[in-house]
Amino acid sequence: MAGWSLSRGNGRVRIRQGARPGVLSSLLCASIICLGLAVLERHLRTPAPVLVTEPGLLGSISSLGNDPAGSISEGQRPDPLDFTPEELHELNRRYGVHGPQPRLAQLFTEGLDHFQPLRNLTLARLEELGPVILRESLRQRINPMLVTAILFDEMQHAKPGENIPMAAHSGLFSTHGPAQLSLSELVKQGLLPADATAEEEIAARDRLLDPDGSVAVLVGKFVRLRRELDLPDDRILDASRSPRDAKALATLAYLHNGKLDYRGRILRYMQDPALHALIYGKRQAAMSPLI
Repeated sequence: MAGWSLSRGNGRVRIRQGARPGVLSSLLCASIICLGLAVLERHLRTPAPVLVTEPGLLGSISSLGNDPAGSISEGQRPDPLDFTPEELHELNRRYGVHGPQPRLAQLFTEGLDHFQPLRNLTLARLEELGPVILRESLRQRINPMLVTAILFDEMQHAKPGENIPMAAHSGLFSTHGPAQLSLSELVKQGLLPADATAEEEIAARDRLLDPDGSVAVLVGKFVRLRRELDLPDDRILDASRSPRDAKALATLAYLHNGKLDYRGRILRYMQDPALHALIYGKRQAAMSPLI
């Protein structure tokens, strides 16, 4: 089988046919490393965020949803990522969440986010789930963009082969499907007995591997967490509505993944125009020029 090689001329690097196939993979790795270094340079120039306390605004986790809309002007809105040490301790006590990923892992993740072919592939896969995301989210009054952002992140950073049924049932992976959920989440939602048989566990994994089923269980997870945190359930949380809604959405994202840096990435994805267009945009067939 013909491969490819690199040649240099006139100050440019060219790829030509005839080398070992491994060169392309090396080139891809080098590109990702370069992206990571660029992100590292940007972060080294950016001061790290500081946890601050806003008395009367952030409060306890149980009162996140009680702030009236419009009580704070836009210029005074606090950062929804600013969790107090007391809040972080309480979340860790109740849910076992912890600090951020190591810095190198964060940079590698951001490097992948800048790899356009991977992003385009993820958007194409996510587009197929748009209708079920919108349907399940609106039915349960969960912000569709939160669900979309979580799915985008999990699908973009999925491990190779983890969505193959044979690999999933082998026990090699502990989480499954587009939303990367475990069997324990089905148990918490009452969808799987705690003492499930082997056959029931197989059926449960198949449910998580099914894209539509994975979306439904993910929405159900946020419904469960919303209830446990005593967040409003009569409306959809909106980050632009009030600081407490934004803080609540950051908390739900944090509890999905358990890593402190995850919530900031999800809130950024929630503002991504491409993801908004995927959920709320309407496509029209191109009209013939003869009409």
